[in-house]
Amino acid sequence: MTLPEKRYIDLHVHSNCSDGVFSAAELIGLAIREGISTIAIADHDSVANVSAGMDAANLAGIENIPAVELSTQYQSHRDVHLLGYGLDHTDGVFLKKLDELQKRREQRIKEMLIRVNENLAREGRGKIDPALVVTYAKGSAGRPHIARALMDNGYVKTVEEAFRRYLTPCNVPKRYWRMEDALSEIRRTGGIAVLAHPTRISPDRKKLRNIIVELGRIGLDGLEVYNNQATADDMSFLKRCAEESGLLLTGGSDFHGIEPGIVIGLGRNGIRFNSDLLQPVKQLLSIRRSEVKTKNPSSRIE
Repeated sequence: MTLPEKRYIDLHVHSNCSDGVFSAAELIGLAIREGISTIAIADHDSVANVSAGMDAANLAGIENIPAVELSTQYQSHRDVHLLGYGLDHTDGVFLKKLDELQKRREQRIKEMLIRVNENLAREGRGKIDPALVVTYAKGSAGRPHIARALMDNGYVKTVEEAFRRYLTPCNVPKRYWRMEDALSEIRRTGGIAVLAHPTRISPDRKKLRNIIVELGRIGLDGLEVYNNQATADDMSFLKRCAEESGLLLTGGSDFHGIEPGIVIGLGRNGIRFNSDLLQPVKQLLSIRRSEVKTKNPSSRIE
């Protein structure tokens, strides 16, 4: 398939190895149909689909950048999402840490499903079979997979309704990476760290700007300026923050495949993520990989 002359990117999509619906190969197929030349499958605390994504992308003639989305805590701010791009997804130490997080994630979903089923029982409804939830996920299940099971059983009509009626009231707290540790680990493995959908951290722009400045000082490399959770005014604000702190600008849809109105490769109001954003990312990745090779000549980073 011939891609259109104008190339677009999407540096934030999820597969069924975390809380997405589609396999890596399916995501690559969707990306091609949307004219995307570079994609990053950034699953939550998992790199299980990175190799499959890279293989499928190579066959399709597009690029898949190794990526991960880590759930972190910074000071009193919990569930701050940090995207790691270009890191060594085969690094043994990193994989061990992810495995520990994955086990915690699996336990959290099990406990959450127990609570959901207790609520369903009080309503006189049948329970959701854990095996059904697992069939929607390759690896560990996430909340959207429970939402999908609720929809398929006819208990809710939309993902939003599933979260409002069941998943949010039945939530089980996450456990997080320390932001400082996550930044250090991404850099150690040759990657760059980008703050995902920053406006989720705080609606207070003065506070958010201060946080961005602080994170830049301790190792943050970029901001996901263009994202589906930001308004046009938010994106202008984030662009100014990135430029003031010398941070990279990136963009991604945060596509899971189940949210109405969210399309791979598209941001709010149909904006596209221009491939012009990619060159600075690649330049910094080249520097990071050289740093890792210098410190560890046996590294598998290319």
